[in-house]
Amino acid sequence: MNYKCVFIDLDDTLWDFHANAKSSLHEIYDERKLGQFFDSFEQYFSLYAKRNVELWEEYGKGIITKEALSRERFLHPLIQVGVDNSALAKEIGDQYLNLLPSRTMLVPYAMELLEYLAPKYSLTIVSNGFVEVQYKKLNSCMIGHYFAHVVLSEAAQALKPDKRIFDYALQLNGASASETIMIGDSYEADIVGAQNAVIDQIYFNPATEVREKDKPATYCVKSLIEIKDIL
Repeated sequence: MNYKCVFIDLDDTLWDFHANAKSSLHEIYDERKLGQFFDSFEQYFSLYAKRNVELWEEYGKGIITKEALSRERFLHPLIQVGVDNSALAKEIGDQYLNLLPSRTMLVPYAMELLEYLAPKYSLTIVSNGFVEVQYKKLNSCMIGHYFAHVVLSEAAQALKPDKRIFDYALQLNGASASETIMIGDSYEADIVGAQNAVIDQIYFNPATEVREKDKPATYCVKSLIEIKDIL
């Protein structure tokens, strides 16, 4: 295919959300002495991470608001250990949103991939992430200059997998769906969303237990470096 544009998800496709979130929360856990409530940081983080994934899925489906997501993901771990303290949860959430975007860990081969793609294609971030943190992430890890456009759900007024966010990105690029391919790690948001917009997809799926026939995409890769053999 002769692609003109490459759409790329940010969190856990380029920017290592899991590692950066864990690092940020570990700092907050120690500073706020949350060990008085939890057996270990790992207990706290596992409670947070599981619920956070669930909430982002609900947010993507329009079931909950951004405000509910931000509130619930930090209140949930506390409630699980008998601490129903919404004020503390809000303080943790505010501190987290200030700290997280300063983290700079990227997914393996993310920088190499961008260096390879940037001279050949128009690159656009397509993300459901919050405006107040996504631009800061791009600036902190110094990859913002690779992208012609940054399309966030709040600006597009549609969340992946809604095809409208992809249509919005196509319009910005003056490109057709047939000239575009989407790279992402979330099958439900990135791959199904691109399929809804009739855009080819590269499913970045490092998890070996997921079979390609169960989650079909135009292409599947386990490492970002494999994309150089496709594009």
